[in-house]
Amino acid sequence: MRIAGPILAVWAGLTAPALPAAAPDFQKDVFPVLEKYCLGCHGAAAQTAGLDLRTVSGMLKGGSKGPALVPGKSTDSLLYTRIADQTMPFGPKKLNAEEARVIRDWIDAGAKGPAAEAAAKPAVSSHWAFRSPLKPAVPAVRNQRWVRTPVDAFVLAALERKGIPAPAEASREQLLRRVYLDVIGLPPSPPERSAFLEDRSADAWNRLTEDLLLRPQYGERWGRHWLDVVRYAESNGYERDGTKPHAWRYRDYVIDAFNRDKPFDRFVTEQLAGDELPDTDAQTQIATTFLRLGTWDDEPAEPAMDRYDQLDDIVGATSAAFLGITLRCARCHDHKFEPFKQSEYYRFLAVFEPLKRPQKEREDLDWFVGKPAELARYRELTAKADSEVGALKKEQDELRRAVLKRMFESGSSSSAELSWTHHAETVLAFETPAEKRTKRQKELVEKFNERLDREILASAGSEERAKLVALKSQIDRINAGRPKEPLRAYVWYEDAPQAPPTHVLRRGDPSQPGEEVQPGVPAVLPALDIGPIQPTGHSTGRRLWLARWMTHPRNPLLARVLVNRLWQWHFGEGLVATENDFGVMGQRPSNPELLDYLATELVESGWSIKHLQRLILNSSTYRASSSWNAVAGKLDPDNTLFWRWKPRRLDAETVRDSMLQVSGELNLEMSGKSIYPKLPREVLEGQSRPGDGWGESDSRQAARRSVYIFSKRSLAVPELEVLDAPDTTSSCEQRDVSTTGPQALTFLNGDFTRERAKRFAERLRREAGEDPARQAALAFEIALGRAATREEVAAAREFLAKQEKQIEQDTAGNAKEKSLEAFCLVMLNSNEFFFTE
Repeated sequence: MRIAGPILAVWAGLTAPALPAAAPDFQKDVFPVLEKYCLGCHGAAAQTAGLDLRTVSGMLKGGSKGPALVPGKSTDSLLYTRIADQTMPFGPKKLNAEEARVIRDWIDAGAKGPAAEAAAKPAVSSHWAFRSPLKPAVPAVRNQRWVRTPVDAFVLAALERKGIPAPAEASREQLLRRVYLDVIGLPPSPPERSAFLEDRSADAWNRLTEDLLLRPQYGERWGRHWLDVVRYAESNGYERDGTKPHAWRYRDYVIDAFNRDKPFDRFVTEQLAGDELPDTDAQTQIATTFLRLGTWDDEPAEPAMDRYDQLDDIVGATSAAFLGITLRCARCHDHKFEPFKQSEYYRFLAVFEPLKRPQKEREDLDWFVGKPAELARYRELTAKADSEVGALKKEQDELRRAVLKRMFESGSSSSAELSWTHHAETVLAFETPAEKRTKRQKELVEKFNERLDREILASAGSEERAKLVALKSQIDRINAGRPKEPLRAYVWYEDAPQAPPTHVLRRGDPSQPGEEVQPGVPAVLPALDIGPIQPTGHSTGRRLWLARWMTHPRNPLLARVLVNRLWQWHFGEGLVATENDFGVMGQRPSNPELLDYLATELVESGWSIKHLQRLILNSSTYRASSSWNAVAGKLDPDNTLFWRWKPRRLDAETVRDSMLQVSGELNLEMSGKSIYPKLPREVLEGQSRPGDGWGESDSRQAARRSVYIFSKRSLAVPELEVLDAPDTTSSCEQRDVSTTGPQALTFLNGDFTRERAKRFAERLRREAGEDPARQAALAFEIALGRAATREEVAAAREFLAKQEKQIEQDTAGNAKEKSLEAFCLVMLNSNEFFFTE
């Protein structure tokens, strides 16, 4: 494609009168520009359109659109003309005039390459995300007064380059509601609001953010974000959607980790290999529930394929959650767009190949967790008790059978229900050794055991009776002295240091194994000095080896991916908009210097998440107004440079929790088994087995925070589902935000919201009395975190009066109470309640 000369002349800086005395050098001048802008799509990681720009020969060869280079003629060279008309590179970041001049002058001077073309190729990858980050210097800016933390300097430098002024600060009321909902997922109470608005000290904001970061509700809010990423659910999916026993312990582990500010490198290590750590204990083993959270078919058509589907789920979740790469796409063939070979997928999978799933046939089981010495001691004492009880029960059973035989022969049972002449099947059940009983026999023994004990004692001779009583006493004493059972968790396990072989599966089919491969990571990522895999006494050590590679300070992805998620969770959009895809096909960062600064700062801080959040929360960027700026809107319509706070709807859990908080019902009890809010009959009947697996919680338990609701894949709580609760079949990088009719219908007519409106009205009457004006003013303060205007109070009084009159005409009694409930329902359904501001 040739661009006419007059068009090129429009671009400032491209009409320099003469070539420089010395032509640009490929290695020194040209290659760095190409590496910065072009090689992500046309380099080692990928050759989009078949074009490789790493070498002169690759440019001359060209791609699907022909040669990219005509030496001596920049205006005939696609490499330059696509830069000049700014159609390349893709995305908002373009070459500046000086960088474009270097490319032009190099081509016009003959486009000479290095003597050895191979020297121009990068050692690992030219893609920005696959290179270890280097901490950039904090940039100098003109408006120094706006800079509160280094975050502001990077944001403002980008704005100033674009000619966009720094945003104004939001009001204190807006900021208070914003930070409460963001950090703990709950609105501020009226006393908290008053305390902050009255505090005019210079450090009032910093003290507020620190207080919120230290509250236990912080972990519930931010733990929920992480549960999205790791596809958390407590059921298996598929038709029966059976419960994952004790999976809720992982949820509690995550919440506690955020509250304790567990170093992120340790957090990652425990989830991948908590059972392989030298200091392994119950909590580090519970962390590995991460590996088992995926869907599971308890009746697969092809067990071998199902096994590799499970391992594929782990590969996909691990690579997306921690590394932000789409390695899962290479299961059946080399990745179509990324530099990941199929063999590298199976090398990664080999890390998890030794894992075994605790199960009995296809029954899903949990597993004891704890320190190895504690578990060994428990098993030792339990085995001893089992042996002793077994011997006593054998003696007991022999004596019972002797008495039972006499009873059967004489028909001497006094129980009409247990007439031995008609219940030979029952007698046979008791006579059969416990380990050999059928399911029916076990049911009979359980049904009649207590009654039969009484019958046997009544029929036994005096010596037999004394012996039976003594045996039972001994058995009870031993059972009472058994050690306390360890915690159970929903985890995989390894039981040997040797690993089974891993083969590349042709087309991903287990029936077509190919070459054997050893554990490894994609070659395009740097080989880090972490030493060899070290098996333990009970495991291969492969997962711990992978965790060490991931958490190495020079790993280019882990820290970047996390800080990008933190930015997204605070601002609604990541610095990289494709949070689970940092590969060639993912978006480039809108502010790469800020991303790398935060990534390196995370590592230097000891992987402290709260350290980064302090930099963000205390910045001017976070405190920016959401007001629209017409000039900035034209220059940066998508707000990629963060020239304003982006208003956004609250997520599903925050809406539900806020309604409970506003109504005065919220139960802040933490941790423990999941809760089951009451669901409409129609929802329960939508299951293949209506109501199966959904328990009942009393009203107090049902009023706990939404993070504790049982997460069942086939059954969704309506008020969470309509507000875009995440799909739990795979890692959720960012929730959808939709606006639909069912949302309004659910929250206007649904039982949950109407009940909250009723309780909210009761609260207003308790705290504000019967004066409509005081009720309205307090309602605004509680629900919206601000003072009502005079016009709003007047409108509320008018609404209450009209509602009361209408209700009196339509129904008998309680008109005043019902009108206030209607007003509260309106408040809970207002846009302002559903949005940060």
